[in-house]
Amino acid sequence: MSDHPSHPASRRQFLTTLGVAGGSLALSNTLPFARAFAAGTPPAIKLGQVLPMTGSAAEFGPYYRDAVGLAVNQINTAAKEVFGGPIIASHVTADSATLPTVGVQAARQMVDTQHTPVIINGWSSGVTVAIATSVTIPSGVLQIGNGTTSPLVSVLPADAKADLLFRTSASDAMQGVVAAQFVNGEIDPNYKFKRVSTIYINNPYGQGLADAFANAFKKRGGTVLAQVPHPEEVQPTYKSMLSQALKDKPDLLLIVSYPAHTIAICKESRDTFNFTKWQFTDGNASIDIIKEVGAKNMDGLYGTAPGEDTSTQSYKDFSKTYLSTYKYDHFPPFTTCSYDAGMVAGLAMAAAVAAGATDASKITGTVLRDELRKIANPPGDMIDGGDQGRVTDMLKALKAGKKINYNGVAGPCDFDKNGDVITPVNIWKYSGDKIETVKMVAAKDIPAS
Repeated sequence: MSDHPSHPASRRQFLTTLGVAGGSLALSNTLPFARAFAAGTPPAIKLGQVLPMTGSAAEFGPYYRDAVGLAVNQINTAAKEVFGGPIIASHVTADSATLPTVGVQAARQMVDTQHTPVIINGWSSGVTVAIATSVTIPSGVLQIGNGTTSPLVSVLPADAKADLLFRTSASDAMQGVVAAQFVNGEIDPNYKFKRVSTIYINNPYGQGLADAFANAFKKRGGTVLAQVPHPEEVQPTYKSMLSQALKDKPDLLLIVSYPAHTIAICKESRDTFNFTKWQFTDGNASIDIIKEVGAKNMDGLYGTAPGEDTSTQSYKDFSKTYLSTYKYDHFPPFTTCSYDAGMVAGLAMAAAVAAGATDASKITGTVLRDELRKIANPPGDMIDGGDQGRVTDMLKALKAGKKINYNGVAGPCDFDKNGDVITPVNIWKYSGDKIETVKMVAAKDIPAS
């Protein structure tokens, strides 16, 4: 397991709450998959998570780890009351280093040695797609993306028949449209640009979102001067790429990337090209960017991100519990989606146990997949997440043979035929040393293109 040195309290809490099947988490990870269970206790399986603890998105990994950890803790607390014991044997985590090759290696080891039938993964779509095509789909393992937004995921050829790739975050097909509306002055008439260039990370996330924005902006009469990719690995300089993006003097530069890249891009854009008119996306909603580039340059600049309705009870309850449990003062985009991913995975396990599963080795990825839409989609009683009491109510309902419709803390987790959900898209801005949401655009108000 990766540690986050700036949050020792969260590490202690994580080890305490998730070591549910043999002391600490490190010990529980060594338990054999086909284990002997005491009489009267339910089968318990391992929940895997691949996440960026190092690399260009290392800032976000601990938040996603702890959000899934909270869901695991709530599921197991409920399971002890309802089924007589925990149903998640351990929460197994591995670092992707924010790179597809490393992520694939981590997932392969997780599947081959830990025998996890489900893996939560996000950040980035490039990592998600690589793991899906190389590891989870060929192995019959369910993957749930928590920060996976590329439009490619909806139509991934490898998943056309397998149906083993789901996500609790919305497609960037929606974020691209909202970003274009915003730049075009449709959301704020005082914020409008006509000529835009983009610089984007060259992976399914960056290319998918840059293309979605460009198509929607052109449809609205805007001009996209250049779309410039940069490598996934952090580069010593981005001057040549910035030169391409800025050569025709755009009014605005849309940066679709991750924090470590964005820090270097913004510094060189400012220092070498004297250009600071930037707009951002979910990938760079980062406190580290404020610290490294400077609040003076970042203050008041905007970005977009698949978001959540912060007015719901489920969001409020999650936020209060999460922040107090792990001693954070904020959380980045997709933290709520991470919790939802952990929760739907746990509810699918509970549904399998309620249906009579007694052998952990028989609760496979396809078994969990077949329960996923049943617990998350209509019909059924809609029950919010984010609260221990309601999580326990959901397991009680499943044990009683009732249908439930889990309502996530990021929004409804109604999975369509592609395993996608629809959530709001938020507009956020850098404000001093913080990032604040300034507007939520409801899913129903977002045009198709």
